[in-house]
Amino acid sequence: MKLTVLGGGGVRIPAFIRGVITHRATAFGEISLFEPDAFRRETIGRLAVELASSLGHPGAVTLTADAEEAFAGADFVFSAIRVGGDRGRVIDEEVALRRGVVGQETTGPGGCAMALRTIPVILGYCEILARCAPGAVLINFTNPAGLITQAISLHSSVRAVGVCDTPSGTLERLAEFLGAGRGQAGYSYGGLNHLGWITSFATGGQERIGTLLDRYEELQRFDHRFAPFDAASVRRLGAIPTEYVYYFSEPRQYVDAVARAGASRGADVLRLNSELLAGIAKAFADGDVHDAWAAYSMVLGVRHDTYMRTDTEGENRQDQARARRASDGPERLSDTRPGGYEGVALQVIDGLTGRAPGRVIVNTRNGASLPFLDPDDAVEVPSLIDSGGVAPLAACDLPRWARGLITQVKEYEREVVGAAVNGDAERAALALALHPLVPGVSVAREMMSEYRERHGPHLAYLR
Repeated sequence: MKLTVLGGGGVRIPAFIRGVITHRATAFGEISLFEPDAFRRETIGRLAVELASSLGHPGAVTLTADAEEAFAGADFVFSAIRVGGDRGRVIDEEVALRRGVVGQETTGPGGCAMALRTIPVILGYCEILARCAPGAVLINFTNPAGLITQAISLHSSVRAVGVCDTPSGTLERLAEFLGAGRGQAGYSYGGLNHLGWITSFATGGQERIGTLLDRYEELQRFDHRFAPFDAASVRRLGAIPTEYVYYFSEPRQYVDAVARAGASRGADVLRLNSELLAGIAKAFADGDVHDAWAAYSMVLGVRHDTYMRTDTEGENRQDQARARRASDGPERLSDTRPGGYEGVALQVIDGLTGRAPGRVIVNTRNGASLPFLDPDDAVEVPSLIDSGGVAPLAACDLPRWARGLITQVKEYEREVVGAAVNGDAERAALALALHPLVPGVSVAREMMSEYRERHGPHLAYLR
């Protein structure tokens, strides 16, 4: 099989390649990284290629700036592009935050601007993919993942499934909190990407959602992803939210936290990624792949450890994270198991190839899974994945408040896709106004005008 990575110069790709090479190397005859940016090919791309060699698979990973070459003969394509780069994310967040509106990269105005930049580009790649490898499956991690997956599903012939590690990461931490082993818990989950709830959680055949709700304050101390929520509100709702629900439940807290921090998470990530790229370049100039991996894993670790800290606590905690990582020493090239989104992606591939059919939470066509949404809507639900494809399972009975919020956000998503496909600037502004975090049409038009001006050629297609 051939695996192609669209966005092969993304900062998380070397970790993804390490997971694939360590645990599925024999499954792929070729792994092709497509990256149009020369500097990223020479740093991130080179690191991925040399990692494969160091792990005993020289030549397994190749680099190219030619999309047709990358796609030719592909069985699976993993998409992780960021149109406009890290600076684009900073703009997305700044425009909203200056108006006191949530500026998170995938949620609200930031997610809208990111989607509008991305949809025409990803659909262009899908046209090439459909021509070069019509049977390939595209596994989408490009954010906002659900919205992008919906655009691909509705407006291309490519088979696509969206992946995100937020639900699986939340479920794993709940299992650890209750002392259950990995994969031993049963659960019910439903929603949209970055807007989902766990309504049932069982271990040893016994329902434990009531225990989790009763002990929610302990759970908040156990893992910071649960900390920003009001415990009484969570208990009243009767479901455990995944971390991105925070931006809907506590928008003012988020805006105030970023103001205290003095910079958005996007600004933090821009600095960290610039440091990461420079560190890899210097390590290769002065040393070898082990030095480059040490530089890479240190900064990526800091980025991981500070995830959502700015947004929820008003400080990025980078100094503490650096000290902790320095104390632990450089991370080794070998790893015990794939985690994060690479783990979810490999689960999808294993299911579709028949190697290990199973139940995975993915973004896919709704069908009848969430009956209050349209059948063609992209939803995030547990799905049975096997050689026959992706079959969404009946989702949980979500609380009424969650259903209402999902319905409103999905209408916004439908309109964003329509605006992007038709190049309609006014429709894009009105779509943004539908989002529950945006205070009206006038503000939406203001923000859309500023996004078009500051993103320049990336949004020039909107008329």
